[in-house]
Amino acid sequence: MTSLTDTQEPTRRGGRGARQRILKAAAELFYTEGINTTGVELIATRASVSKRTLYQHFPSKTALVEEYLRMLRQAAGNLTDEPSADSDSNPRALLLALFDTPDAADTPMRGCPFHNAAVEAAEAMPGVQDIIHAHKRHYIDGLTELARRVGAADPELLGNQLAVLYEGAAALSTSLNDPAPWTHARATAEALINQATHEFA
Repeated sequence: MTSLTDTQEPTRRGGRGARQRILKAAAELFYTEGINTTGVELIATRASVSKRTLYQHFPSKTALVEEYLRMLRQAAGNLTDEPSADSDSNPRALLLALFDTPDAADTPMRGCPFHNAAVEAAEAMPGVQDIIHAHKRHYIDGLTELARRVGAADPELLGNQLAVLYEGAAALSTSLNDPAPWTHARATAEALINQATHEFA
């Protein structure tokens, strides 16, 4: 079937905003529906562009997935960034805040988008895997730095323990579609921090 072009489909829009609309549509669909099950035609429709316009901005679906993950990385920032004036700058509080129970929502819990992408991309998208690995390593580095600031005897050990705990809570809450694992994870994180800093209630 011949693909539609911008001139053949007047309800679809190009222009400067097309790239952002494509990324926004892709981000929503990749996260809620999955990467493998989301086709470029659906993304183009949701973004109100033709497939031709989509491919002008992103030469392949893989390129779009990579940009989606880069966008998430940029939005996530760094764990060790200086907090805003009205936030808690205590490194212990920052670590525990990572395990706050997510707000209840009507939609099913989907977990970490990077973990989801790692499972779906497997070995088929090496560039995607590189982005995911870099993000996860950077996240562990951030946890390790906060562990150092909190006074852990072995910051690297605590950082890795908290990373495993975080990933586990995200995965289990997604599998059960239940936020309860985050409550248990927070209690465990507090115990690990106490043990690492020799603070016992």
